[in-house]
Amino acid sequence: MRRSRAETDASHIKLGRRAALLGGVQLLFMGGLAARMRYLQVDQADQFRLLAEENRINIRLIPPVRGEIFDRNGVQLAQNVPSYRIVMVREDAGDVHAVLERLARLIEMTPEQFERATQELNQNSARFLPITIVEDVSWEAVSAVSVNAPALPGVTPEVGSTRVYPRGSDFAHVVGRVGRVSSKDLEALEDPDAVLRIPRFQIGKINVEAREEELLRGVAGTKQVEVNATGRVMRELERREGQSGAAIQLTIDAKLQNYVQARLTGESAAVVIIDCEKGDIVANSSAPTYDPNLFIGGISSKDYDPLLNDKYRPLVNKTVQGAYPPGSTFKMMTAMAAIEAGIIGPDETVYCPGHLEVGGRRFHCWKRSGHGWVDLETSLKRSCDVYYYDLALKVGIEKISAMSNRFGLGIRHDLALSSVNSGLTPTKDWKLQNRGEDWVIGDTVNASIGQGFMLASPMQLAVMTARLATGREVTPRLIKTVNGIEQPIKGNEPLDMKEGNLRKMRKSMYAVVNDRRGTGYRSRIIADGMRMAGKTGTSQVRSAVVNNSEVPWEQRDHALFVGFAPYDNPRYACAVLVEHGGGGSTAAAPIARDVMLQALYGGEPPIEAYPSADRARIKNQQSKLRNVQPAARVKKGKDQA
Repeated sequence: MRRSRAETDASHIKLGRRAALLGGVQLLFMGGLAARMRYLQVDQADQFRLLAEENRINIRLIPPVRGEIFDRNGVQLAQNVPSYRIVMVREDAGDVHAVLERLARLIEMTPEQFERATQELNQNSARFLPITIVEDVSWEAVSAVSVNAPALPGVTPEVGSTRVYPRGSDFAHVVGRVGRVSSKDLEALEDPDAVLRIPRFQIGKINVEAREEELLRGVAGTKQVEVNATGRVMRELERREGQSGAAIQLTIDAKLQNYVQARLTGESAAVVIIDCEKGDIVANSSAPTYDPNLFIGGISSKDYDPLLNDKYRPLVNKTVQGAYPPGSTFKMMTAMAAIEAGIIGPDETVYCPGHLEVGGRRFHCWKRSGHGWVDLETSLKRSCDVYYYDLALKVGIEKISAMSNRFGLGIRHDLALSSVNSGLTPTKDWKLQNRGEDWVIGDTVNASIGQGFMLASPMQLAVMTARLATGREVTPRLIKTVNGIEQPIKGNEPLDMKEGNLRKMRKSMYAVVNDRRGTGYRSRIIADGMRMAGKTGTSQVRSAVVNNSEVPWEQRDHALFVGFAPYDNPRYACAVLVEHGGGGSTAAAPIARDVMLQALYGGEPPIEAYPSADRARIKNQQSKLRNVQPAARVKKGKDQA
């Protein structure tokens, strides 16, 4: 059936309209797409380029080089040495356990190292990151891994750095040690540095290494690396080196420190020697000691348990952590309190019948037959207790404690050492607040001779002695320079006391050591211009008087000595403590004489500086100590590196 012309024209019109509509829709779609493309590629180009770069480039931290530590003369005490380690990338290893077993047959690995490596590899969610398998391996181990590389997929040797303490045990209680960052370390910081989260990163754990951590750590560097879609590193694009930690110079003299540690061999003891002019600590020795190098990579139970369970406490720094009754070395404080208050003059006498009745209780002098009439010099020289009982009853505990504080006792000195003890100079309020009891007159009597509640560290006793020797507020200093910049000397102002009273006290301390009836006479220095003044002390461990030779070591009295030299122009002050050593005149004073002579002469003193009766023994002692060297720690593979 043929269509009419009119019907054909109408059909063409409808097709034209549909084509126009479809074309318009297509044009609108293409226009919108073009507009969107322009928006994304032109208007938002910078933002999307940044996002693309962030997906392609990662910024990673480069651990900083830790600052080194030196003694006052530039001797290295803590250093960084190259060390080799073996790492594994889990992504490349395939069968991790099989590769580890092959590796264990090539290099020395303990079962603990094998187990730890397996655990870290299995727990590591980032399969492409290297995990340390073994640290501080020898050059031979590195060679073995390199030669057998085809059989060890994912395993590669790397060069890093390890902290080493070349003077070994000499400085364990001063420099301290480093260790891996623990979760406890991170929790203790409000805003921990990102570098602390680097696997196995090491920080200072105790003493200077810990107290000066921020200076020693330095500032981490960064590197930009290109990664693929899975996060695997493809290449390094840019590197910005960090800032090394500060170089710290201590006031300690390594040669003197080595001698003192050797002199304390076989003792549980502590020695502090302070420069009277600047307050510099030139020796700070605690015995027995330990090798801090054992802790660097993590100490084994075999090495740690003996240190932890040793009754002589080698892990404790007795110079600042220990707090002991100062015994008779405290008598100068009781006397200074009474004399400065005008209650008694230096030449006034007190009668000692061997005891003093106080409140119905008898307080004995160490010499039961008594010393008779004694003045300040005689009482100190012969260490009469009754003289100080009498002074204490007249002056009172408040003035005694206040005077002690002025001389550095009962004060926590600001030092770069861990767990510095503040000691204790008790008062009536202290006892009421801490013991819930009223102060009684017997407490004052006990405190007058450094017993009862009175406690002091060897560091505090050395400071007290330096202040007595100079009449100035000598303040201990351990950090000499930081990056070559001299650190300030604190305090050192006059104590605002009558010089005549101080002179009388020094003269009395001189008599203790140089008068034939002095308790320290056997340990005197006879070299002209080197004479020593001091005071012996015995700190009771038990309330009952005992014969130290008849009781176990733990129940014997502590032995103490404080002194300064030369008497006419004090250069050094010292404090010596021998735990459970018995009498200060027999155990502590000889050590003090020997270490002070070593400090004064800057090395081995002439034999003529010792009393003639001691010279044969001293010669034998010197020959033994002359060959004692610091326990240097040499690690394998460093000479080949």
